[in-house]
Amino acid sequence: MTGRQGVILYGPPASGKDTVTAALTELSPRYAQFARLKVGTGKAAGYRMGTAEQLHELEAGGDVVYANARYGNTYVIDRPGVDAAFASGVPVVHLGQIDGIRALVDGYPADWSLVLLWCPREVTGQRSAGRGDTDTAARLAAWDATREDLDAHPGTTWDLTVDTTEAAPQDAAQLIDQLLAQRAGAALA
Repeated sequence: MTGRQGVILYGPPASGKDTVTAALTELSPRYAQFARLKVGTGKAAGYRMGTAEQLHELEAGGDVVYANARYGNTYVIDRPGVDAAFASGVPVVHLGQIDGIRALVDGYPADWSLVLLWCPREVTGQRSAGRGDTDTAARLAAWDATREDLDAHPGTTWDLTVDTTEAAPQDAAQLIDQLLAQRAGAALA
């Protein structure tokens, strides 16, 4: 291992990735959400907005670790972005595709902790509507795609699974922090 620790939060829309990440950053300033490069329109908060030209430059340089299209946009995990995230602490990467997890784990060496955050489909709908999303139907379609993705990859091993309808965000953050401490201790042993 490289000695660098990172967290991958996987789950459907509105499963709590943003909320748990906020709780992690409150727990310790070493945690920070990885801001993916977003090529497209819409919500800019939590992303580094980019252009198609930037994406082509990253692709030409072999610096795209993973890219996916959803909601009419392209979301990119890029090597320079991940380098910068590790330089400032423990990156928390949000993903909704197992292929993205595999691409990141295989394409960027680090001690990645895989955390599955889960909530039922109806909870995604309620949370999406409650936070004012204008595309709740698309979020529910993404929930369906996430369920199908999990079913298609039954061998995926999670370091931690959290039902966000039962665990408070602070409790989930504490569990993740403990997981990383245990992994760091095991690496030193």
